[in-house]
Amino acid sequence: MLSVIRGIIHSKVGLVIAFALLAMLVLSFAGGDLANLTKATGDPKSTTLATVGKGEVTVPALTQEIQSQVQNYAQQQPGLDVVKFISGGGFEPTLDRSIVEIALQQFGQQQGMVVSKRLIDGQIARVPSLQGPDGKFNQAAYEQLLSQQGLTDRGVREGLVKQLIGRQLIFPILPAAQVAQNVALPYASLLLEKRQGEMGFIPTRAMGDGAPATDAEVASWYGRNLARYTIPERRVIRYAMVTNDQIKAQTTPTEAELAAAYKAQARTFTATEKRDLVQVIVADQAAANALIAKVKGGTPLDVAARASGLEPTTLTALDKIGYAAQSSQAAADAVFAAAKGALVGPVRSAIGFALVRVDKVEQVPGKTLEQARPELIASATKTKTLEVLGRIHDAIDDSVSNNHATFDDIMTQQKLSPQATPPLLADGRDPNDATKKAAPDFMPIVTAAFAASTSDAPQMVQVDPTGGFAVVTLGRVVAPAAPPVAQIRAVVARDFQIDRARRAARTIANDIVAKANKGQPFASLFAASGVKTPPVQPLNTSRAQMAANPRGAPPPLVLMFSMAENSAKLLEAADNQGWYIIKLDKIDRGNATGNAAVIRATQGDLGKLVGREYTEQFTNAVRGIVGVKKNAAAIAALKAQLLGQTAAN
Repeated sequence: MLSVIRGIIHSKVGLVIAFALLAMLVLSFAGGDLANLTKATGDPKSTTLATVGKGEVTVPALTQEIQSQVQNYAQQQPGLDVVKFISGGGFEPTLDRSIVEIALQQFGQQQGMVVSKRLIDGQIARVPSLQGPDGKFNQAAYEQLLSQQGLTDRGVREGLVKQLIGRQLIFPILPAAQVAQNVALPYASLLLEKRQGEMGFIPTRAMGDGAPATDAEVASWYGRNLARYTIPERRVIRYAMVTNDQIKAQTTPTEAELAAAYKAQARTFTATEKRDLVQVIVADQAAANALIAKVKGGTPLDVAARASGLEPTTLTALDKIGYAAQSSQAAADAVFAAAKGALVGPVRSAIGFALVRVDKVEQVPGKTLEQARPELIASATKTKTLEVLGRIHDAIDDSVSNNHATFDDIMTQQKLSPQATPPLLADGRDPNDATKKAAPDFMPIVTAAFAASTSDAPQMVQVDPTGGFAVVTLGRVVAPAAPPVAQIRAVVARDFQIDRARRAARTIANDIVAKANKGQPFASLFAASGVKTPPVQPLNTSRAQMAANPRGAPPPLVLMFSMAENSAKLLEAADNQGWYIIKLDKIDRGNATGNAAVIRATQGDLGKLVGREYTEQFTNAVRGIVGVKKNAAAIAALKAQLLGQTAAN
């Protein structure tokens, strides 16, 4: 509904903020996500797309972010690729989001905002892949991930600081959702507006193929549309994979290692008792005694607690040690000595006096070494894999940093198998083989190669969340070029004929529009056109019905709601299919006065937008304070490259 309203009043949607909020709300990172935390810093030697105060957005940083966005959205939109993402308007919002994130961080720090080390520690410790078998943070796993991805602890923490400061600045603005009835009324009335009209269609295919294109016509069309046939810059990528499968012999745990792991995790495999509890914490003992008296008098614990302004907490599957850690040892002793259904308390806990009801008692059997073997093997293998991959990663890094080793040197030293791709586009496609496209897990390699120059040292790129990586170097660059016209004559001739038919269809459609605007009967104009056309269709809808379409309103209906009464207009269909002619016959103005349901619904929808509007204005002000300067040439060049075009064309 709101998208239609905003289209009507020609306002701008806060799309930048929608992207920024999405990034701030999703504050999780693991495996490949660690690299995203440092994307704003980029490579200082790389082309700068935008300077934001003292920071910058670079070509590699934005390229990586766009690829990440494509991979995320492809889960909801199968078939989405970089070209479709950018063609659909994803490039500019992603760039602006990166700018906003850096600007918010710098503004927040200027105002004295800080993020504590403890909060950052907590964010890192919550990452599932960094937790050991005991559920606690595993420092070794964290260090291995940093090493494999070429990151630093400082870089990760700085990335989290940026996101958390942005969230603290933005979230307080969002709840501003109040919209007065008088403000909502015109929009509600607009939604009730109805329009009636007619729609006809002149298909391109109805024009026929016409005479075969001559050599002169093909050559002329080719020259005027050279950019259409120009193959953009391609790159040959040399790489070698370092994966878990290649090091299996080194990562299989020994019996001694399994026995040691079993001993270290004795608590995990020892038989234990777990309980489900309902707990109420009361500040003082007198109040606790009064509450337990009510319960003993027949009032259920949760009902008595709420009547006293307290909220009971349900605790599930807790063992005695776990419960003691969040209450007290005395409380744990009392609770785990009670029978199922018993009421315990009041007993002193860490923050007051606890009343506890035992709802469930479960005896969890222990596991022998043999029974625990599968999970011990999985855990030990994962740890050893990280260690071995880390050693290989560090050895390669040392060779490159200290000895200036080349790609071929590394292949020899590490006994790796080098591979080379055919010349690929920036989205991973091979223009000479339309049936092949780079797999999603190969795209980080492509992105790295397109961010590199031929003189750059080899780099390591993570290719899977379990630590596997690739050694990557740029083989050669194939400059943008159009193939000789003779090589693609059939394609060019087909395109010329389609365009010739399209223009012929437009001529007929324009003639119908002109006559319809002079008052001639609409349907009879199609019959007199001499072209086989689909029947004229009636159009009758309201703005509210258009807004309710989950796939979006069809373009002809959108056009009809921007037209003057008793007028006709032309609209080209997608993919050169032909031309729509829309005639608007009647407008029934809406009036929502007295329609409380529609006004309330409109208030609710507008209210959801108000906070976002305030947020957009706030971030625009922050950008002005911090100072943002975009490199238009670099931005255009990157966008063209990702679209498979060239700046020159």
